[in-house]
Amino acid sequence: MTTEAIIDGKYMKNSKGHLVPLEQVSDYDKEKDELVRKLVSKAVPIQQTMKDFKVEAMGDMYAFMELAFEKYGAKKRDLKNFRLTTFDGTERVEVAVNDFLEFDEQLQAAKSLVDECLKGWTVGARPEVQALVNQAFETDKEGSVSPSKIIPLMKLEIDDEGWNTAMKALKASMCVQYSKRYIRFKQRTGPEGKWENIVLDIAAL
Repeated sequence: MTTEAIIDGKYMKNSKGHLVPLEQVSDYDKEKDELVRKLVSKAVPIQQTMKDFKVEAMGDMYAFMELAFEKYGAKKRDLKNFRLTTFDGTERVEVAVNDFLEFDEQLQAAKSLVDECLKGWTVGARPEVQALVNQAFETDKEGSVSPSKIIPLMKLEIDDEGWNTAMKALKASMCVQYSKRYIRFKQRTGPEGKWENIVLDIAAL
């Protein structure tokens, strides 16, 4: 039994925060508690090692890209997605940046403009657009609109001045809530082989 589980040498705390005398805790529960604590104590430093490695790897990748800009005298810019590959083409490291979008108050103006377009068109015309609009502006439990549903609207090619104005308002309402950086490691047996991810997610191993 690990000392962390025992309080004052004679109690164990249960899930409700109550102190239970050791003699009232079954041997089964004591062994289970000890096993879980042992495994978690090993998992925590592994997690920290992976965090440290991610920071180191990201730093090395961006530092190398600075060399690439300096080599050609190019102006440095904010890098979104890039990758580096070994000379023999069998190992690769990729960095990807995903922007998570949200909409500000201008979305309401855009929705009003879209509604005006739908009303102005011939009744029954462009039913597929009507369906897309209804789906696009549906809100979730928090009252938010999904960018993945709005973006398809902006890709529609409709020759209508009102619609184009609405799409400009829609685009203006989009803003980046936050960005998340990912780094992936890949290998393959040869230049013609298929790239395989080096899985660092323990749940996927």
